[in-house]
Amino acid sequence: MSIPQIYGSLVFNDKIMRDKLPKDIYKALRKTIDKNTHLELDVANAVAVAMKEWAIENGATHFTHWFQPMTGFTAEKHDSFINPVGDGDIIMEFSGKELVKGEPDASSFPSGGLRATFEARGYTAWDPTSPAFIKDGTLCIPTAFCSYSGEALDKKTPLLRSMEALDKEATKILSILGNNDVESVTTTVGPEQEYFLIDKEDYKKRRDLIFTGRTLLGAMPPKGQEMEDHYFGTLKPRVAAYMHDLDEELWKLGIPAKTKHNEVAPCQHELAPVFDTTNVAVDHNQLTMEIMKKVADKHNFVCLLHEKPFDGINGSGKHNNWSMTTNTGVNLLDPGKTPAENTQFLVFLVAIIKAVDDYADLLRLSVASAGNDHRLGANEAPPAIVSIFLGDELTAVLDSIENDTFFGKQQSVAMETGAKVLPHFMKDTTDRNRTSPFAFTGNKFEFRALGSSLSVSGPNVVLNTAVSEVLAQFSKELQNVAKEDMDKAVHELIKKTIIEHKRVIFNGNGYTDEWVAEAEKRGLYNYKSTPDVLPSFIEKKNVDLFVSHGIFTESEINSRYEILLENYSKTIHIEAKTLSDMLTHEFMPTLMKYLDQITDIAAKKKQVSDSISCKSELKLIDKLSAWYEKLDDLNDKLVADRKKAEAMEDSLDMAKFYQTEILADMAAIRTIADEAEEVIPEELMPYPSYTKMLFYV
Repeated sequence: MSIPQIYGSLVFNDKIMRDKLPKDIYKALRKTIDKNTHLELDVANAVAVAMKEWAIENGATHFTHWFQPMTGFTAEKHDSFINPVGDGDIIMEFSGKELVKGEPDASSFPSGGLRATFEARGYTAWDPTSPAFIKDGTLCIPTAFCSYSGEALDKKTPLLRSMEALDKEATKILSILGNNDVESVTTTVGPEQEYFLIDKEDYKKRRDLIFTGRTLLGAMPPKGQEMEDHYFGTLKPRVAAYMHDLDEELWKLGIPAKTKHNEVAPCQHELAPVFDTTNVAVDHNQLTMEIMKKVADKHNFVCLLHEKPFDGINGSGKHNNWSMTTNTGVNLLDPGKTPAENTQFLVFLVAIIKAVDDYADLLRLSVASAGNDHRLGANEAPPAIVSIFLGDELTAVLDSIENDTFFGKQQSVAMETGAKVLPHFMKDTTDRNRTSPFAFTGNKFEFRALGSSLSVSGPNVVLNTAVSEVLAQFSKELQNVAKEDMDKAVHELIKKTIIEHKRVIFNGNGYTDEWVAEAEKRGLYNYKSTPDVLPSFIEKKNVDLFVSHGIFTESEINSRYEILLENYSKTIHIEAKTLSDMLTHEFMPTLMKYLDQITDIAAKKKQVSDSISCKSELKLIDKLSAWYEKLDDLNDKLVADRKKAEAMEDSLDMAKFYQTEILADMAAIRTIADEAEEVIPEELMPYPSYTKMLFYV
């Protein structure tokens, strides 16, 4: 089959709906999707019948409400289409009621105190704006997930709420600016996904990778990524075959996988899709991570999505490319040919600048996790300080507005390569900045601080809501301005916003100590760890933001705060237990075995002759013995500190203790163990080394 035939073949998309549904039903469903109107039961029944018939035609036997609880993963409960009718016969049924509502048990999902353990009932509700699809012989229906009392227990519900809030406020400000043709504004996202591939057999021998997703022990190989030869390098045959199959599986599900290449670190790669509506893009990214792992298994790989699976080399993130598009097809972040004169663009640009400055703490919080803490601030990811990169030309535009000076648009410059045979082309007016966490890249903003395993829902909820709030403030300021005074009022609004929020604009190198000092002078947040930033979630200004726009209730905010704290502590707790387990049952016995071998060699030398020198053996024995004793002491401290943490009742105190004490204990153990690993013969090691995992694929 050709790619156009494959693409979307397992998706109940608009083309299928037009073919399968009666015209009146199709129009009613499109109205629900496009206008956010209520879906009537008769429409749901007709859609359910068509969806079932299409699914069965494509080999499906079951259906499931596919949802995204606050675990960060997806969940599904499968029911078959069969319905016994007596005499051993069955019919295949699927009703509108089954389509629009499910009842999974909610008691075992994270709720952060929203639900008592004994309160089990939860509901899933069909999201008609995200197409159903077939996966592994099951019709998957994207749904929201809420409790019996109506609280959101998932990632999708607040995302849909935030999209509606931004649609409302963006449409309103556009109307005030005189653009009355726009009926709706949709946010779009293209999340780039980084990942590692290692051999399945190597993975099976590493308890740390199995239980935690990252290596807790492991000495660096002689070569890492310093030669920069892996980035965009030729794909190895096994990796190319994997990527080919991955593309096909994603295309079947209507996921527009576009770009693939080697990343900086050995065994690290990236996949980037084409932009899509935000909630669909979020669903697609969750599916992408799942399919990556399934396809890897077929190729005898394991796909690692942890933010820092290997210490000492780059970790993995994902870039959230975000923009806003009107129903008339206009990208509101496209400056056009004359960005200095484009009032509409500048209003939305400064709204985003203000939103990022006012709610930088929430943006930092939205990417916070135990895994991502290992990346942010290192020379592989943006710093934890949230700032905006605009580039030279846009910065000059804003400077001219602030200072009421004329801006002369930069002329396009031909790229001079020095080789006449190469084609001439016009270079961009500004460079890129990979050290910026939030960079303008031509017609979109790229939020680069997300971790690779993170659901992209959270960052987009914050971004949508923060921008909605600022647009609402702008509307309030402009709504009573007379038409003849509007241009002047908008100019003054843009100018005032630039003056008040330009501190968040930074076009330089975000990796330097000088920027850290400068950011502190500017009063910008610098939350270095997850426990540092999480309390900002429940600060009054942030609670008011979410509640006022109907994104979260106060109880939903508090529940998520507790879940984030709990997840952080649980993650490091599991890592600490795994490290102790590896030390006790694998590494220290190996160390003792090697110590015994060297001791035997020294003893045999002495048996031959007292004049034979054992200086080297004795020196090594001293080293091995000292390492063993030190590791034993450090492990005892780790176990004792872990018990202290377990006894703590306050969740924030517990998280901070894990961050300051337990991680320090683990780092001290790793320093000694990695030093010892460089001496121990590889054939004695109980698990594969970095060299084996990273360079033998």
